[in-house]
Amino acid sequence: MKNTTKNYESLRNLKMKDSMLELYKKEVIKKLTERFKYSSVMQVPKITKITLNIGFSSDIDKKTLDNSYRRLSFIAGQRPLLIKTKKSISGFKIRKGCIIGCKVTLRKKNMWNFLKKLICIAIPRIRDFRGFSKKSFDGTGNYNIGIKEQIIFPEIDYNKIEKSRGMDISITTNTDSDEVGIALLSAFQFPFRK
Repeated sequence: MKNTTKNYESLRNLKMKDSMLELYKKEVIKKLTERFKYSSVMQVPKITKITLNIGFSSDIDKKTLDNSYRRLSFIAGQRPLLIKTKKSISGFKIRKGCIIGCKVTLRKKNMWNFLKKLICIAIPRIRDFRGFSKKSFDGTGNYNIGIKEQIIFPEIDYNKIEKSRGMDISITTNTDSDEVGIALLSAFQFPFRK
């Protein structure tokens, strides 16, 4: 647990104006170049996008849908996209055009800001947190996390929530192996289980 606290402290020591992009340029590129012996800076892997997703059951009411949509927009800092079904599935009681979720894809500045907020603020607020599993990589260096409660984000007021909802976070990289993806996220002090 002490190592995790040290990792968070090193990120908190970054100036507030410093972004994760500056950390990437100053430290992460050097670490990954030394470890994997890249000959060019352009070969060093990077995070390309972060996708946030909330799924609903088919019988969701309008108020819950609006609240979830609003919360996701507060967390992400941009407007979510509503996800509708493309065809009917009778086994799941889903009709064509039914809203089953909402998602946001973050790139560039919004992505780096969200990554800093996730690592420095949100993850330390998770109760009984012991680190994320390295098994959640998909085989091509992309990482998927399931968050059980949205209240770990500072934008969400606990007193105004009628029901706690979770969300999925997908971190997409331009790597082709899990080993490089783990090294990339670890360089950002991402808390993995030992």
